[in-house]
Amino acid sequence: MIKIMSKSHIYKLKVFVEDVDFGRVFYSRYLQYIERARTELIQERFGLTLTQLMNENDIMFVVRSCNIKYLKSANFEDTLNVETNVQKKTNVRLNLLQEVKRSGEVLVIAEVELAVINRSGSIKKLTKELFEKI
Repeated sequence: MIKIMSKSHIYKLKVFVEDVDFGRVFYSRYLQYIERARTELIQERFGLTLTQLMNENDIMFVVRSCNIKYLKSANFEDTLNVETNVQKKTNVRLNLLQEVKRSGEVLVIAEVELAVINRSGSIKKLTKELFEKI
């Protein structure tokens, strides 16, 4: 089953001193920001924490690929939004577009593909119920 869709999820954050190098956000921090946004998206859509998803459904999401483009830097004390859109989904994969924005201006674009696996690392299909929620 393949479904193409887009329904935005917004994760808000503030840039702290621990995130910056010479006043600008260090490049690897954006990976952390988009990871947090994905975690919040999954928890919000499923109504389960990642631990509950694993313990109750034997499902984990792992990054299969990540293509990131840095357009502009965020700065110390900026307020940012990470906008996540599910571009395409199958029972075993999610393709996401994640944009880090400051006041609507796109700073970073990430195309992320997630694979659905079980605890042993084997591919696992989402149930119909979970598939519809994401």
